[in-house]
Amino acid sequence: MKDLALTAIEKDSEAIILLHGLKRTFRSMDKAGRVLADYGYKIVNASYPSTQQSIERLALQCIGQAVRECEAAEVGKIHFLTHSLGGILIRYYLTVAAIEKLGRVVMLAPPNRGSEIVDKLGNWRLFYLLNGPAGLQLGTDQDSLPNRLGSVNFDAGVIAGDKTVNPFLSLLFPEANDGKVAVSRTRVDGMRDFIVLPYSHTFIMQRDPVILQALHFIQQGRFAP
Repeated sequence: MKDLALTAIEKDSEAIILLHGLKRTFRSMDKAGRVLADYGYKIVNASYPSTQQSIERLALQCIGQAVRECEAAEVGKIHFLTHSLGGILIRYYLTVAAIEKLGRVVMLAPPNRGSEIVDKLGNWRLFYLLNGPAGLQLGTDQDSLPNRLGSVNFDAGVIAGDKTVNPFLSLLFPEANDGKVAVSRTRVDGMRDFIVLPYSHTFIMQRDPVILQALHFIQQGRFAP
């Protein structure tokens, strides 16, 4: 990955908002934040109670606040790096609000077309207790929230994983998956680029090749071959 054409920018001239996934905290994105900050980006590592509210409420509260912080810093562009549920939050947010200085968005392992785990385990009370209302919104049926959002109309790149640390959950999928989301279900119509890397859903956001590919997309609008 050392041969990627990545460049440092003027310090804090552009921002990257980090959005963690379901049942995670902002700490899961700390490593990505440190790496990206070394290239000069202002990092806003957003925190939100992922298991306590619906996707709609989480998106409006969390992203709105993060964007205002970037605007107050007068950055030139506002990019996003999201993991899992975070990708659905920014997709929803951009259907109801505009970000004037929006740059590029990289989604890591997003359930853009839902997850079979929700289809098969969502009726279990324990599933709701662990994942909350947002988790129940991530099914694969056409009426699920991700599938109702439609195509994206912003510069988006998707990185999927195809390895798992949970063989049991992987049995719920009919195809390659990262233990939580099938590779094909990370795709979204309108995305600019797509790659699959050999990492699990749980740790994909902390892997150096993933972080550097995300930065490559933010800087060049495509992933490196």
